[in-house]
Amino acid sequence: MTASRPVRFPVAASLALLLAACGTPDTRVSEPRVPLAVTPPAERADAPVVRRDLPPAVASIPVQPSIEPSRPSPPAALAQIVVPADAIYVCVVGNGGALRQTVIEFVPKVHQLCRKHPEMGPCQYERNACRNAGGRVFAAGGQEITMATEAEYDKKVMRVRFRAN
Repeated sequence: MTASRPVRFPVAASLALLLAACGTPDTRVSEPRVPLAVTPPAERADAPVVRRDLPPAVASIPVQPSIEPSRPSPPAALAQIVVPADAIYVCVVGNGGALRQTVIEFVPKVHQLCRKHPEMGPCQYERNACRNAGGRVFAAGGQEITMATEAEYDKKVMRVRFRAN
């Protein structure tokens, strides 16, 4: 029996190192978030996607909390999200208690596509850009577009994802 103990330790240690090295992206050190870029006014006429900050004086609508087990319940500050009538998405980023709300506008052709088929690539790209900046995406009805919603969208279309590793 004593001969088997020295063999167990190296196997267990190497297994532990292997699991630690193959951790999920959430367990590794994350890169600093890059803020969502706002389109300069001079470039808005020709831009296919315009991101502009919303003024704080616009009337707001209540938001229904998302039902996603991986996130805590939304703070009370998120109870009032501004969604203009003509907008499809609003990106909300919280910075130390203050909320920065950025409306995402598309050219008319893409705007119609995203309103009808939100699962399409240009729409998803902008939602992911918001999330990469540390924000949360809200649709026109005040409903949050969560990763569970994105999974439902992925069921509608076939996506091919290439991984580097």
